[in-house]
Amino acid sequence: MRDEEGHPDLQEIELGAVLAALAEPLRRHVVATLARLPEDSERTCASFGFPVSKASLTHHFKVLRHAGLIRQVDRGNSRAAALRRSDLDARFPGLLAIIMAEDPQG
Repeated sequence: MRDEEGHPDLQEIELGAVLAALAEPLRRHVVATLARLPEDSERTCASFGFPVSKASLTHHFKVLRHAGLIRQVDRGNSRAAALRRSDLDARFPGLLAIIMAEDPQG
């Protein structure tokens, strides 16, 4: 069952939703970037410096959150995103390695 922020439980993370979220290069880059950081690292959405509107950025992170790829927490006037590494490794072993290898900006 999803929590109040829209984060799915481990069993609810579906391959189709994950692949749909990762089909967009900007979102794929977010996941690859977070995967390269130490476990439990967080970054604010704005820290990625993407040349998109705030509304677009919010949408991209919502898609990642609802697919189960990231967990977001409020940090005052911003939101921080952390990769759900252990959940993804348990559900789809090897997926993060593929994403990091495919990221041209990495």
